Amino acid sequence: MAVPVVAIVGKPNVGKSTLFNKIVGKKVAIIEDIPGVTRDRLYQEATYNNKKFFLIDTGGIDVNEATFNDEIKIQAEIAIEEADVILFVVDGKEGLTHNDIVVRDILRKSQKRVVVAINKIDVKEAKNNLYDFYELGFDTYIPISSIHNTGYIELLDCITMDFDKMQESSDDNRLKFSIIGRPNVGKSSLMNALLNEERVVVSNVAGTTRDSIDSILKYNKEEYILIDTAGMRKKGKIFESIEKYSLIRSMRAIDRSDICLVVIDAAEGITEHDKHIAGYAIERGKGIIFVVNKWDIVKDTTIQDFKKLMRSEFQFATYAPIVILSALTKKRIHTLMPEVIKVAENIKKEIKTNILNDVILDAYQLNLPPSYKGKRLKIYFSSQTGIKPPKFTLRVNNKGLVHFSYERYLENKLRENFDLEGTPIIIQFKNRSGDE
Repeated sequence: MAVPVVAIVGKPNVGKSTLFNKIVGKKVAIIEDIPGVTRDRLYQEATYNNKKFFLIDTGGIDVNEATFNDEIKIQAEIAIEEADVILFVVDGKEGLTHNDIVVRDILRKSQKRVVVAINKIDVKEAKNNLYDFYELGFDTYIPISSIHNTGYIELLDCITMDFDKMQESSDDNRLKFSIIGRPNVGKSSLMNALLNEERVVVSNVAGTTRDSIDSILKYNKEEYILIDTAGMRKKGKIFESIEKYSLIRSMRAIDRSDICLVVIDAAEGITEHDKHIAGYAIERGKGIIFVVNKWDIVKDTTIQDFKKLMRSEFQFATYAPIVILSALTKKRIHTLMPEVIKVAENIKKEIKTNILNDVILDAYQLNLPPSYKGKRLKIYFSSQTGIKPPKFTLRVNNKGLVHFSYERYLENKLRENFDLEGTPIIIQFKNRSGDE
């Protein structure tokens, strides 16, 4: 299920950031406390009327600068290209300007749905300038005041009106896996290597996300859907170099996937951006496999040493398999699909209730949780309550007594007793009925 993308564009100082913060519901911090995930204030997931979407805040496009800010323009164009809906913010107080016309021309080329938000409508001058903006030639104009909440509900209703159709779940039960990662780590090469491997039959079908192409990969008589995130649609090094926007594409692919292949460039090494992408896949409950690519050009380390480095750098995903290969030469490419099959089984693994209870009870008795103010956590009953990823619900006397370190201990015990390689697991604690 693809999560829609909304891009906020406009010239500088029209209130884009204020509107961005208002829509996402908080002032967005640079870093969120999620292992491996650093959120740039550039994008954030938002929810309105139970409809989820990504919101991108672009830099202001300003043609009045002595030298046109090419990077800002390019960032805006990439955001526009990734967006399903564009929120064009203009300054009602200042009125229609040449800058607005320049932005309008960029948006017209995109052929995307555009909603014009005329900001600062609470100011007297804005009411006089209101109808000038109709010269922009778009269909939808909504007067707003980011500071005073005017027009806010009407704006969000308009932005999200088609999101239910865009988020309809597919009836396709074939396993979906995506190849994700930074630009230039070899995603295209890996996809080609998989599709050209012996025993693999491929045909192209229209993807569910606009003009992307998914591939049907047949391996050992089973069909899989391979989601491609390789490369920006506009070619050129400058587009490939803006990694923040490659992450938007990866996020959309992750949401549609059951399993994510996180591609790492062995020659370049591990970067923070690699961790961001892996962290997001885990946060969304997806199966994960690390694929270390370009091994053919690595000379100064061994497979064993690189795997140790991976475990050290990705301590929040020690359960994920690591496959080391060269997509270009196809060396060790045969080791990848068996791992995909194994993880595919693990993300939907179901554990019998009596066996699960035995494991949790043994773990509890082996290591009692510490008491807090004379009270100690008690676990009464455990059951599996979901798959993709496996989800376990533990009935306890007081879930407020659960310390994160004890939750991690229980997770480790589950992994010791059951093969859950490649899949995150969710443990939730619920108070037993009648307990405080």
